[in-house]
Amino acid sequence: MYGKKIEYKFDERKLIEEFQNYVDKTYDEHYATDKYQATDIIIDSGLGTGFCLGNVIKYAKRYGRKGDSAEWRKDVMKVLHYALIQLYIHDTEHNKEKLDKTAPFHHNGKYSIDNATSEEWNEVNRKLISDSGGVNPDVFSYSD
Repeated sequence: MYGKKIEYKFDERKLIEEFQNYVDKTYDEHYATDKYQATDIIIDSGLGTGFCLGNVIKYAKRYGRKGDSAEWRKDVMKVLHYALIQLYIHDTEHNKEKLDKTAPFHHNGKYSIDNATSEEWNEVNRKLISDSGGVNPDVFSYSD
């Protein structure tokens, strides 16, 4: 099958490219401006699967109920993005020996949250609390 051009029936090639562009844009948005994102903290706290699958359910249930058809389409993109992050978590937890631990921003590599200073951790924590509308700060606080 490799080397043979596949004639997709459902515009998969175009949609995958569009999804890639969507994901790329999320790294330019406000929650991705720091070294560590709130999602990094959630994953490294062992809460990633619940967070990702909860968001998959949230946006899937919201589809068609909020906004217009453009908003509904964004909800589908969010479902796909959180599902993709969950695949990363799954692979990290179940195939650790297969992962390239030297990859930038790998949770066990050079930019691991485990290497964050308490100041970096607490700054991201403050943003997480602010963005969430007031998560209990004791859940994510850290000190050296």
